[in-house]
Amino acid sequence: MENEFMQGAIEEGGAFVKELANDRAYVLGRNAWRTIEEGNEREWLIGNGIGGYANHSVPGGGYRMSHGYLVASAKAPVNRMLVFTRSQEQVDIGDRSYDLTSQQYINWQKNGQRHLRRFKLDTVPEYDYQVEDVRIVKTIALEYGHNTVAVCYDITGGKEPARIKLVPLFNYRSPGDVSEKGSLRFEKQLKGRLLQLIPERDPAVTISFLASEGEFLDRSTLPVTMATPNYVIEEGHYYPFENRNGFLGIDNHYTPYEIQVTVEPYERKRVYLKCSTEPLALDGKDGFTIVREYRKRMEQLVQTAGYGDRLANRLVEAADHFIVDRESTGLKTVLAGYPWFTDWGRDTMIAFQGVALATKRFAEAREILESFAHYVRRGLIPNMFPDDGQEPLYNTVDASLWYVHSVYEYLKHTGGEDDYRFIRDKIYPKLKEIIAAYRDGTDFSIGMDEDGLIHAGGGLDQVTWMDVRVGEWVVTPRHGKPVEINALWYNALRIMAHLAERFEDKLPYDELAQIVQESFCRRFWNEADQCLYDVVDVPQDGGGLEDDPSIRPNQIWAVSLPFTMLPPEQEKAVVGMVYQHLYTPYGLRSLSNRDPRFQPRYIGKLIDRDGAYHMGTTWAFPLGGFITAYCKVNGYSREAVRTAKEMCSVFEDHMHDGGLGGIAEIFDGEFACTGRGCFTQAWSVGEILRAYTEDVLPNLTGWE
Repeated sequence: MENEFMQGAIEEGGAFVKELANDRAYVLGRNAWRTIEEGNEREWLIGNGIGGYANHSVPGGGYRMSHGYLVASAKAPVNRMLVFTRSQEQVDIGDRSYDLTSQQYINWQKNGQRHLRRFKLDTVPEYDYQVEDVRIVKTIALEYGHNTVAVCYDITGGKEPARIKLVPLFNYRSPGDVSEKGSLRFEKQLKGRLLQLIPERDPAVTISFLASEGEFLDRSTLPVTMATPNYVIEEGHYYPFENRNGFLGIDNHYTPYEIQVTVEPYERKRVYLKCSTEPLALDGKDGFTIVREYRKRMEQLVQTAGYGDRLANRLVEAADHFIVDRESTGLKTVLAGYPWFTDWGRDTMIAFQGVALATKRFAEAREILESFAHYVRRGLIPNMFPDDGQEPLYNTVDASLWYVHSVYEYLKHTGGEDDYRFIRDKIYPKLKEIIAAYRDGTDFSIGMDEDGLIHAGGGLDQVTWMDVRVGEWVVTPRHGKPVEINALWYNALRIMAHLAERFEDKLPYDELAQIVQESFCRRFWNEADQCLYDVVDVPQDGGGLEDDPSIRPNQIWAVSLPFTMLPPEQEKAVVGMVYQHLYTPYGLRSLSNRDPRFQPRYIGKLIDRDGAYHMGTTWAFPLGGFITAYCKVNGYSREAVRTAKEMCSVFEDHMHDGGLGGIAEIFDGEFACTGRGCFTQAWSVGEILRAYTEDVLPNLTGWE
């Protein structure tokens, strides 16, 4: 008997050691939530591969409008709705009651995080609660490819019997909105432990919910007095994140039932809840199986990438949440960022090198290229896809040129005959269409001037990535000939020359590229500042053209792209200027902090944030191009590569903060620390992963 006990302990211990060996896990202790306010600054997210996701704060309560265990995508990857907010727990032992809810309300708060002894994001989130001698480990996972979430409880009883009360919170709204109490109207039907809810605002939807065991209690039967709440509506959730961004931030949720589970002394009980917008059955897939499958799939993705490096592995995992299905094409696409963005053409093509190629997900990469090929119109790929039923928006000058670059990078990573055939048959005609449209002129004043350079935009157009417009105020118009657009144009022409030769298509791309190079070097070099103009030939209100000497990160791509035009000494000068004026540990500022127009913080009402978005705010994704350029101009020396490694490694600090395991879209320009905007962004993750795996890791071999 003793030997059997020891063997069991060894097996349990072995599993524990194996679990800890997953160096991708993020483990937080109680010091991360000394107060609910401090804890709420950290959150987690997991995706389901079809545009849906689960997203919540580390203490366990709602802090922003998107927080929920199931944000379902009705038509991948769009039409997203919050349907299951979360489950809340209460533990009753004898006459003692412990509420594990951690939530801020309008004038008060519940501090259930005091019973949380550890939080772990080990591919999926895991809450480890201790209440007296009762332990509850709660794990949340999505069923990949389905709008289904499982909430699993592994409960270990103590000396006395305990009753665990599980309260599910439901909703039916956009993840970027809140619900009034009066809007929470559902038709409900309970059959045994299977509950079905039909929202009044959309009778075509059925929300299914089940519990593996326990007794359902109708909360409308609970006694209500002047001093007690309406138990069917969880009222007055307060979201400070939304409030500081100019919203009221008050929300309500529907709580028609609670589930009571009894745990006998020293009993171990495993209970799960499931919620879905798809049909559920009590004899369906076990919730704990969903957890195991989600983790196993991620482990396989990391193994396929094959880096064996903690930061690379973590970035590979972070990248997975962005690659999703697009129902309209039946192919893969890339979500730009969580919690609100859909698939944007520019973001997809910049993120593509990291999230699809560095991860070695070449089949999905092929689908992404083909998916966007379906939507090429007048030489442009979509800037963004709105929700279903709305036409794509095409107001972007750079997305199509990044698309050409992505095709080249795809072939560089794969390069087999089948891959070239795929590009020749499915993609190359679209690339020719793009080049012809830019040469001859297309929408949004995009076209080639007689000097071979590309001009774009006019009036209220916002066509580069610095694209904020508030009413009739275009904050950073950049009309004229932007520097990165012409760097991408030259890069695209050289790529097309390579493909034309491969496909025996005699078109004069090389000749045009030579003209572009000569014009670019003559027009963009700013001798006074020893760097590149941000835009040349900028139309002036009173007539005439001027050049914009603003020091912005756009010039870095004139050095980092595969095909570049500047002589080496000018490339080095550009990198030096960007390093001096724009570099922060978490990205590049969008405008020099010495510029009188510099905005140091991105916070407050939307108009204030929009005014700072590209006027000093730090962006993570351009740092990928900077790292490549920095290594290049320094000849990939040992010192340069080590510096580049440090630039990448500091992101591990950030990935323990804010959106755990991700890299935020933006940071303040003055002190880049707190993530702003989307808490995890595809091109932020993708570009750091690309630079780390292309410029750093291969060049460290034999050094460390």
